[in-house]
Amino acid sequence: MQGRIWTVPNQITFLRLGFLPLFLILMSYEKYRWALLVLVVAGLSDGIDGVLARTLNQRSALGAYLDPIADKLLLSSSFIILAFKHEIAWWLTILVLSRDILILVVAAVILLVSGYRPFPPSFLGKLTSRLFWFLHSYLPPRIPMTD
Repeated sequence: MQGRIWTVPNQITFLRLGFLPLFLILMSYEKYRWALLVLVVAGLSDGIDGVLARTLNQRSALGAYLDPIADKLLLSSSFIILAFKHEIAWWLTILVLSRDILILVVAAVILLVSGYRPFPPSFLGKLTSRLFWFLHSYLPPRIPMTD
């Protein structure tokens, strides 16, 4: 991995991080169609930056950290705001956040025990992320709020 910061894939990831405030504002004002559009563009940019990093040989350590952080921030914040607005059930939000926290804790423990270790994305991890993107864009209006 290269130590460059301003690679094309990293710039796309920074753009995706920039979508976060816009997405949250749109969600807050119940502009759900626009928010969904921003989320879809963010999801597409997630795939594009990965392809570009590989094809242009522009993989970087910064990108390896920022890319999953951008994904987790967008998805986690969207679940939180939808739960506060009573659009989805809190149990689902807690489930999603617990998964992300568990991943972070396990990664931190591995780093503390064995030192720095790269965490390349796995097929299962990518599949799970895509599933969350799909679930988030398709299911929230269909999940009952009752206990």
